[in-house]
Amino acid sequence: MSSAETVPSTTGPSTAGPTTGASERALWDAAADAFRRWQSGADPVDPLVRVMTPVLWHVVRAYGLDEELARDVVQTTWLALVRRAGSIADPQAVAAWLTVTARREAWRAAKRAATTVAVDDEVLDVVVDAGESAEDSAVQQDQHRRLWAGVATLDERCQRLLRIVAFDARPDYARIASDLGMAVGSIGPTRGRCLDKLRTAVRENGGVS
Repeated sequence: MSSAETVPSTTGPSTAGPTTGASERALWDAAADAFRRWQSGADPVDPLVRVMTPVLWHVVRAYGLDEELARDVVQTTWLALVRRAGSIADPQAVAAWLTVTARREAWRAAKRAATTVAVDDEVLDVVVDAGESAEDSAVQQDQHRRLWAGVATLDERCQRLLRIVAFDARPDYARIASDLGMAVGSIGPTRGRCLDKLRTAVRENGGVS
C-alpha cells in the first residue's frame, strides 16, 4: 500500500496488506480481543483501530473510491461502531460487523460519486433559466401589491382614470372625458392630482413611490 493510503491519526495508518486464511483468523481473534477489552474499559479503542483499519481500507478501496472519499468512509465506519457498539453481542463478530459496515458505506459513497457530476459555471449559464430570480420576483410582487393597495384608497374617478391611463398606450382623451364625465382639458391636471395622491398612499404604505 502506498504511503498516500493512510487515514487520520484517529484511525491509524494503513500499512498492512490484505489477510487470508490463518492470518485472517488471527486478525479476527485480535479484533475480538481488542473489542472485548474496549467494552470492558480495560483499553481504549485504539488497539482495535490499529488491527482493523488496514482491512477496512482495503475493503473501501475495492469500490474504486479516491483517497479522500475512502478516508471519509473509514471514519464513518468507526463512528458507526462507536455509536452502535452495544448492538454487537458477540465480540468475535466485530470484525465482520466492521467490514460489512465499511462495504455498505463504500457502496453508498461510490453511488453518490457516480451520480454527482461537476459542472462549470459556463455550462450552467446556458441551461439555467435566465429569467428573474425568485428574490426579484418577490420584490416585484410586493411592489405591485403596495401599488394597488394605494390605488384602492383613491376615489372612484381617480381609480378609473389611472387604470385607463396605465393600461392604454395611447389613451383617447375624448373618450375618457365622455366616460368619466370630465372636460378634456381637465384630464391632464386631474391625472396629476391622482398620481400625487397615489404616491402619498404608496409611501404611507411602506412602498417606494
